[in-house]
Amino acid sequence: MTNANNNDDESIQETTSLNAALAAFFLIVTGTILALAGIDLILPTVPDFPAIFSTSTVKAQYVLAVFVAGTCAGLFLFASISKHFERRTLFAGSLLAYALFSAAAAYASSIDILIIIRFLQGAASSGASVLAPGLIRKLFSTTGAIRAASAMGSIESLVPAFAPILGAWLYSQYGWTSSFSLTAILTSLVAIFVIVKADIFPKGKPRRHHGSIGYIGLLKHGTYIRYSLGHALILGGLLVFVFSAPTVIKNSMGGSIDDFIFMQIVGIITFISVSNLSGWLAAHLNVEKIIWVGSFVSVAGCSILTAYAIWGRNDPDDLKYMFWVLNVGLGIRGGPGFVRALMAAGENDEKSSALMILGIFGVTSIGTAIVAPFLEHGLIASALGALLITAPTLILMALLPEYKEEH
Repeated sequence: MTNANNNDDESIQETTSLNAALAAFFLIVTGTILALAGIDLILPTVPDFPAIFSTSTVKAQYVLAVFVAGTCAGLFLFASISKHFERRTLFAGSLLAYALFSAAAAYASSIDILIIIRFLQGAASSGASVLAPGLIRKLFSTTGAIRAASAMGSIESLVPAFAPILGAWLYSQYGWTSSFSLTAILTSLVAIFVIVKADIFPKGKPRRHHGSIGYIGLLKHGTYIRYSLGHALILGGLLVFVFSAPTVIKNSMGGSIDDFIFMQIVGIITFISVSNLSGWLAAHLNVEKIIWVGSFVSVAGCSILTAYAIWGRNDPDDLKYMFWVLNVGLGIRGGPGFVRALMAAGENDEKSSALMILGIFGVTSIGTAIVAPFLEHGLIASALGALLITAPTLILMALLPEYKEEH
């Protein structure tokens, strides 16, 4: 009888622990989504800023640009100070700061003031991206963390698709300040829940791994580079293709923005479907093989698009039959590759996360800038550009040492 009671107690404790972890995961993902929506939510409003603030189109675009610049600065800031604070405390603090600057943006009286606030808002938004991976890794086992990272990636992929739609509706119904006000309210609520339910989050400050590993150390860490740069190249290559696709489809392929939107919908659905299988795959198959397969499929997808362009076909309707392959590759390796990069960096989750995000930003922005002058040549430019970006991932996988789990 005693053994039965003990088993029941252990089962209840495990269920309670899992429920707490899932609740913490929900709050982490919600906070991260709100931070990511900082650009997409106001996109429909930006074209009207020149009229609203009696300013130029260039200054209106600065509202977007400085947010990205602030995000980059914030990545280094939060990664550097994370060792001095508990992750959950700093996570809640970053959300409160983000909510504060979002509220301040709604009361901006000029475009110059809004630009300054947007830089600070962008810096505060990066806290969630830097701290979320470390929090999630401490909430779950390795397999659980892969599943959680894949699920978070799936949810985050919906932000660029749906945030502009919500932003457009808010703007039409309640004016340009409504997106900032809603962001401030929702983010404040998440931060309050994190503070009130702090016990469901992992305790303790981030620890140093084998002494001190700074940014330079991580950049020299072959195993970390194997996974982090590979992740940046796969995702960056896909984004370069996506960013150039509207121009190619409309100007070179005789299509419309509807063709691009349909291609994106197919890609997003595919990514979400596949990425949520990666946790199951990691539990039943070798993680290294999963990352290899995902990398190969991504490169194969870019190769198919390039071959199609060389073949000379020019039907935008065909893109949806090929673009999904790139999303399959990212979906397979996204979660496992990201978690392996964190594991390779030891307890330096915040710095490794910051470098990975900067890597994605860098690959995407530089790749987009390089491909842009060649888009007049059509699909071959964007497809070949994506292929040249993603292909080196296979070289990294072949030459750099893989992560060896400690038993």
